[in-house]
Amino acid sequence: MSLTYRPAYEQTWEVDDLFYQRVEEACKSLYIESLKDLPPDVRTALKKAYQKEQLESGKEILATLIETVEKADQEKLLICQDTGIPIYWIKVGNQVRFDGLLLEQAIRKGTERATLEHPLRSSICNTLTRKNHGTSTGKSVPVLHYEFVEGNVIEVLIIPKGSGSENMSYLSMLTPAAGIEGIKKYVLECVFESGANPCPPTIVGIGIGGSSDLCATLAKKAAARPVGSANPDPEVNALERELYELINQLGIGAHGLGGNTTALAVHIESADTHMTMNPVAVNMMCWPARRMRAIFTQHNEAEIMY
Repeated sequence: MSLTYRPAYEQTWEVDDLFYQRVEEACKSLYIESLKDLPPDVRTALKKAYQKEQLESGKEILATLIETVEKADQEKLLICQDTGIPIYWIKVGNQVRFDGLLLEQAIRKGTERATLEHPLRSSICNTLTRKNHGTSTGKSVPVLHYEFVEGNVIEVLIIPKGSGSENMSYLSMLTPAAGIEGIKKYVLECVFESGANPCPPTIVGIGIGGSSDLCATLAKKAAARPVGSANPDPEVNALERELYELINQLGIGAHGLGGNTTALAVHIESADTHMTMNPVAVNMMCWPARRMRAIFTQHNEAEIMY
C-alpha cells in the first residue's frame, strides 16, 4: 500500500521556542481575565432577561447579577469565588507545525502561574485523597480539547467551569425509537432536576449523536458558544429554538427562585451516530458564562478576545 503526501504549504508556520513562551504568558492572562471580565454577549443577554422578566423577585435577582458584574468591572474583582476547573479548547490550523507536548506544558505552566501569581483560589484536588494541589492543575488538568482546521493560526480558548454547573451534567443513551421527542423530554427533565444548582439563568449546552464520550464533549462545546449564535443546520437550530422556549416555561428562574428566564440560551452541537443508538448529553453553563481566547499568528503578539 502506498501513501500520498500533500506538498508543503507555502505559508507553513514552524513555531519556535518563543511561541511556547507566548502561549504560557497568554494562558496566565486568559485564566485571570476570564474570571473577571464577562463576555459582552452574556452581559447583553442578562440585561434582556431583566427587561422581559415579569416576576418582581426574578427582576430583583437579575438586577443583582448585573450589579455584580459592574462591581467586578469597577474593582477588578472575580465575578465568582469559584475559579472552576480550567478547560481549554485548542484550535490548530493545518499549516502550523508544533510540538504538542511543549504546547500542553506551556498551557499548564500559564495556568499554574495565574493561580500562584495573582493569586487565585485553587480548586483542583486529588479525586481520592482530596489533597489540593494549590496550582489549579493536577492529573489530566487542565482539560484540553483539540480541533484541527485550515489555516496557519492557533487559537486557545479557556472556559473556567464552575462546579455548580459542571455537577449538573447528564448523559443518556436513548433508543432510536425515542426519537426527537425523547431528546426533548430528556433535556427538559435534566434542566428541571437541576433546579437552582447550576446558578441559573444558564446556557444549556446539548450534545446529540456520536459515541458517549463524543456526545458529552459536544454538549460542553455547545455550552461554550456565544449567546445568540445559531447552529448552521436548520433542523438543529429549530430544535434549539423550541427547547429555549420550553425550558423558559419551566418557571425555575434566576437562582431557582422563579421567573420566566431559566436559560439565557440553548445551544446544540451534533454528530452522526450508530443506527442503534440515540445519545444525548446536557452540560450547563452558569450565569457568569466565563470564557476568553487568545489567537496566535506567526509574527504578531497574541490577540486576546472573548
